[in-house]
Amino acid sequence: MRLSATPVVLALCSIPFAAACGTDTGQAGAGAGALNVPPPMAGGSAAPPADPGATPPAPPSSGAAVSPQDRAAEPLGKRGAWRITTYYTAVQSFHRGKAKAVRGCPKLHCSHGTTPLGSYPAGFLKVIQMEGSGRITSGPHAGRYLNWSHSVGWWLDDTTRDSGAAPLRAWGSAAADRSVLARGRRFVIMGCGRDGNGRPVPAKVCDTFRKARWTVTDLFRPGYGGEHHADVYIGEETGPGFAGSDLYTTLRGATLASA
Repeated sequence: MRLSATPVVLALCSIPFAAACGTDTGQAGAGAGALNVPPPMAGGSAAPPADPGATPPAPPSSGAAVSPQDRAAEPLGKRGAWRITTYYTAVQSFHRGKAKAVRGCPKLHCSHGTTPLGSYPAGFLKVIQMEGSGRITSGPHAGRYLNWSHSVGWWLDDTTRDSGAAPLRAWGSAAADRSVLARGRRFVIMGCGRDGNGRPVPAKVCDTFRKARWTVTDLFRPGYGGEHHADVYIGEETGPGFAGSDLYTTLRGATLASA
């Protein structure tokens, strides 16, 4: 999970890993940050990495209008009361900048390590510190993930993770305030409201969000996530400038329902 608001605000989530807690920036993207808690200490082997070629579900052709099934669904809370933010996994090959050496933990069960983990473009590292994780595409650690948490520093992993030590699921994993959505709760986005700039969400973008089925796997730290706020994981970035894409957005005035 990532943080909310700005990169200097760390510690928004209660989960023990590197996912992200979404943010409002007023831009097309939702903003980000890495969480302020240690990585998972659960035993067993690491879960396999998420499919790097995963793509969001194809939007239906019917447009963004609310379907009869959605109208019949029972909303979670008030209609139009939710704020939905998004987070993603960075990909090294899409970033540039001077190479910077990183030291940290070469494995999961470690904190504030000092082992050399390689050198990476400054832009790649900046996004990881915003979003929580990045897939390495070159060098001796290609194929692995470089994760970052304010409370434990950098570490290498075989995947991005939710709070149950399972890989984050693109268009499936979410975080929310525990007072309104408990861990394990499944939900759908019935209506998208407006984006972070106050404009109507494009129909195709809203269709993509509405088709997804989300499960709350992470919880905001009390007092930081905000009531009626959910943060949803949309997978890996798909190219340079992904942070300015329509999918990396904030949905203001959204409506949720149980899945």
